[in-house]
Amino acid sequence: MDLWREKFADCSDWIEAALQYTGGTHTLSDIEDGVEAGHFQLWPGKRAVIVTEIVVYPRLKACQFFLAGGDLDELKEMVPCVEAWAKDLGCTRMTLAGRRGWERSFLKGLGYVPKWTVLGKELQNG
Repeated sequence: MDLWREKFADCSDWIEAALQYTGGTHTLSDIEDGVEAGHFQLWPGKRAVIVTEIVVYPRLKACQFFLAGGDLDELKEMVPCVEAWAKDLGCTRMTLAGRRGWERSFLKGLGYVPKWTVLGKELQNG
């Protein structure tokens, strides 16, 4: 078994918990497939996990915190490493779309501020 698959299995409960807030956009196996294909990056910790995605826009490259779960103190320790990696890749922005609680989390102390509002509407067939 690949090392990343072992780490993924170790973190799957945290990933599953975070997926509950995505509105049904992805399953655990979608995330696993995305990591394997290189669309997502897995950042496993001992008590937490982060899943990122690089988004390339016409004028900039951003690193999106797609999923995060587990111990908040460990997540706080992990974020600067992810930021440094993203900067090395040429990213000029970090983004996160999530629950409002993230606005009051440790991210505020790391310079993260609300910038946009995300609205959604489910479209029904017919």
